Amino acid sequence: MKRRQLLQWFAGLGVVASLAAGPALAQDKTYKIGVTAGPHAQILEFVKGIAAQDGLKIEVVEFSDYVQPNAALAAGDLDANSYQHLPYLDAQIKDRGYTLSNVGYTITFPMGIYSKKVKSLDELKNGARVGIPNDPTNGGRALLVLESQGILKLNPDAGLKATPLDIVDNPKKLNIVELDAAQLPRSLSDLDAAAVNGNYAASAGLDPVTDAIAIEDAKGPYANIIAVRTEDKDQAWVAKLVKAYHSPETKDFVLKTFKNSVIASW
Repeated sequence: MKRRQLLQWFAGLGVVASLAAGPALAQDKTYKIGVTAGPHAQILEFVKGIAAQDGLKIEVVEFSDYVQPNAALAAGDLDANSYQHLPYLDAQIKDRGYTLSNVGYTITFPMGIYSKKVKSLDELKNGARVGIPNDPTNGGRALLVLESQGILKLNPDAGLKATPLDIVDNPKKLNIVELDAAQLPRSLSDLDAAAVNGNYAASAGLDPVTDAIAIEDAKGPYANIIAVRTEDKDQAWVAKLVKAYHSPETKDFVLKTFKNSVIASW
């Protein structure tokens, strides 16, 4: 009988030890957050320090394009990403069937039109080559910026998803060249002008305030977000991540580091 009681006692200790180890293992987990190189990475590196004070360990994983961070998140290779605006996430969910959710707004990068050949859009010659991003959401965004400057007109039914096929009036017969968003800053010498996302402009040393010949309204619908797999959106670590990003310290860092080229959206 004593031997049986002793075995039960040891078994009980094993259960208690395993229960105690569970939270410790969870706290020891490092969460992988995907970002694009440049401001998104810089800001998340700062957020990483704020989150650590709350017991959340973050590994920043950098990508050089817009496609892979969502693919990696959906595949389970990342725990979250912070690099895209909501219209782009919505388009990815529709086109690729991802089960991802927005859990918090981050920053806005105003899209600008840049050129090494002209100082205003009015100086563009007939047939000028104008680059825009080749992904549907940012391509539409670029066309809307051009329309807002009176350079062309779009089918009003196209909305945020406008493509070059939706151009209904093109007085200068502009040649719209679709390229990967990350390539556009490097292609300025080969184009007459190009619409460049704010994060890629900053990475290339372009200042939207001083270098852009046209810029979109900062109050547009393109605030960036933090995305996670929908099954994780109510997890405690997600709340800690958003809390760290939305901290006063992070907002102050964004303002001091990027001035008017990046706007806190929370």
